Amino acid sequence: MNRRKFLRATALAGGTGTLAAPAVLAQAPLVMKMQTSWSASNIWQEFAQDYADRVEAMSGGRLKVDLLPAGAVVAAFQVLDAVNDGLLDAAHSVPVYWYGKNKAASLFGTGPVFGGSATTMLSWFYEGGGKGYYDELTQDIMGLDVDGYLGFPMFAQPFGWFKQEVNTAADLQGFKYRTVGLAADLLQSMGMSVAQLPGGEIVPAMERGVIDAFEFNNPSSDKDFGAQDVAKNYYLSSYHQASESFEFLFSKFFMEDLDDDLRAIVKYAVESASTANTAKAMRRYSADLKWLQEEAGVTVHRTSKEILDAQLAAWDKLIPQLEEDPFMKKVLDSQREWVEQVAYYELMNAPDYALAFEHYFPGKLKLG
Repeated sequence: MNRRKFLRATALAGGTGTLAAPAVLAQAPLVMKMQTSWSASNIWQEFAQDYADRVEAMSGGRLKVDLLPAGAVVAAFQVLDAVNDGLLDAAHSVPVYWYGKNKAASLFGTGPVFGGSATTMLSWFYEGGGKGYYDELTQDIMGLDVDGYLGFPMFAQPFGWFKQEVNTAADLQGFKYRTVGLAADLLQSMGMSVAQLPGGEIVPAMERGVIDAFEFNNPSSDKDFGAQDVAKNYYLSSYHQASESFEFLFSKFFMEDLDDDLRAIVKYAVESASTANTAKAMRRYSADLKWLQEEAGVTVHRTSKEILDAQLAAWDKLIPQLEEDPFMKKVLDSQREWVEQVAYYELMNAPDYALAFEHYFPGKLKLG
């Protein structure tokens, strides 16, 4: 009992000189069962733990997060159903993992890139109407009892891992490639044969010849599941998934049953973890990229402008097909309007950081 509570309790005792018994006995913490879509060894499980730690600290121990890895209750791609069905109170995943239920899921992080970064699109979610569209999709169109929030604007995903160099769009023809969501539609239209697999299945599929090239997300996750053991050419920069964030999914019933202050903590801890995750990703991703180059013999490339141009051309063909769905058109119109306004300011205002980097670390970028 702190000093303020002690004085209040004394006052309630009527000034008799004896301390009144506490009105409420200490209670066991409420437990929130939360599963991720990541293996226990994936850095993203650490990111989810960052969230869990903040919830527990801010709640003063009243709320405890039972954080579980993929497969503990359900498979990686099944957490949405598990939260909706009440098997889980919460999940840490990405919307693209339930793309098979509704293609519009991919618009919340893995849709067309109009010129905005993941930070741009996370801002759209909170300030540009995106959260309302997300609720319309999950709750109204799909009829799910979930409440979701996005956090941690991911660095643009690398084009991925190849056994040999790929420098032109023609070089991509015939590859059996792993990706997820609308990126699968995009790259299939560019001549690849695409398989949608969880991260834990990628290297075994590569070893069996089910795929012969792949992307997952970042140097740390890729390193941890052994990407460097099955391919040596790593291509950074791509438009296939350049604006994604994590999805923090909650059961609507679980959220409604919480006290107001705990509900606020569960919600706003997403923003806190987003900042923590960004800082950790900067440190770990860059260090692991260096390790891949210097210790694992990986050649790091920047994806060619020809391939990037081909990706944009492929998006141009895919977008009209997506817009045949009225809801998807509504979302895409909103995103285009947001990016045109916000990214214009971002890009016009941003100095050329590459120019400054080249000035102090000449020759390292090899952008030519």
